[in-house]
Amino acid sequence: MQDAKHRIVITGLGLTAPNGNDLGEFRNNLLEGRSGVSDYEIRYVGATHAGVCDFDAKRYQKRKEIRRGTRAGSISIYCAQEAIKDSGVDLDALDRSRVGVYLGITEHGNVETENEVYDLTVNNNSDVRFWSHHHNPRTVANNPAGEVTINMDLPGPHYTIGAACAAGNAGLIQGLQQILLGEVDVALAGGVSEAVKTFGIFASFKAQGALAEHSDPTKASRPFDTSRNGIVVSEGGAIYVLESLERAQARGAQIYGEIVGYAINSDATDPVLPNSERQAQCMRKALARAKMDASEVDILNTHATATKSGDIKECAAVREVTGDDPNVYVNNTKSYIGHCMGAAGALELAGNLPSFKDNVVHPTINVDELDPECALKGLVINEPREVKQVDVVLNSSFGMLGINSAVIVRRFVK
Repeated sequence: MQDAKHRIVITGLGLTAPNGNDLGEFRNNLLEGRSGVSDYEIRYVGATHAGVCDFDAKRYQKRKEIRRGTRAGSISIYCAQEAIKDSGVDLDALDRSRVGVYLGITEHGNVETENEVYDLTVNNNSDVRFWSHHHNPRTVANNPAGEVTINMDLPGPHYTIGAACAAGNAGLIQGLQQILLGEVDVALAGGVSEAVKTFGIFASFKAQGALAEHSDPTKASRPFDTSRNGIVVSEGGAIYVLESLERAQARGAQIYGEIVGYAINSDATDPVLPNSERQAQCMRKALARAKMDASEVDILNTHATATKSGDIKECAAVREVTGDDPNVYVNNTKSYIGHCMGAAGALELAGNLPSFKDNVVHPTINVDELDPECALKGLVINEPREVKQVDVVLNSSFGMLGINSAVIVRRFVK
């Protein structure tokens, strides 16, 4: 086993999701089957469904700071501040230049840019003197992570990781690697998304025929169900405090789990259509890094977005990796919150971490008629399942342009 300097553990977590603004609320709603998806209307697209967060941005920002920044920045600041509070890390006792911020994203700044363009259009005014001077800092690629460093007075390294919908896992992986490289002592790492405030994402999925529709918004996101008809666009964030086991033990920190395996690879085949073979390779690579067999995984959280072919392709990948082992319990979180894009992987991992303590697997909800091609033997649907013990969670997250990610977290054992 690695020495404590090279074992990376999770000691704090801050999140906001469409159905919860902290881990306790989020987890409780997952176990009770409570969806966070609601009816929504957005410019040009009209009536649709979305997962919208209801966190208190003013808890950590002044009104002026919220106005000049981005929605993704506000989500990031909220989650990062909550994560540090949860971890018990005393920033004033640290060398703040040794705290890094690494956030996975799909998009940011689009919201404010669309609003600026809209204002010029409706007012028939092309005078760019009235264009916001905040545009550039809002839209640079490092914005959400940068907003965190300014808000929290963290002069260490920061950047975002553009990894489409695999970004939440990618942020975690980057934070872990920077600690192992000795670049930082503590990492704030995870993923964020402001997707629901930009009409372009909705319009694109609608044009593709992949935007979910249902008479009941809470049932619109339905991975694995025969009547699934697309994605529910959502926003959210989940940021973790990562540090070495040595450091965590020295300060008597709580430990949610230890990251023992991870992998990122590419389909290299199509911009949108997933490749189940490469997804399986990614999960296997993560297992190899963790020195584990697939049979040791207790919970495998799927990426499944409720598109017809996407769910089937991923289930094929899971079968290839696990051999359809009924003791590998498979679940999905998007059925509750929709697709939180850059935050998806980080939020979905968060929902399963409490299983290390309560030994309960949260289900996939909204499965009225299971698609036979998605009928994995270990799939947990509609009702939570109590199990003997949960020791290992494998979190899969895949994105457009064929980027795949997997993170494996193990129950902490000394």
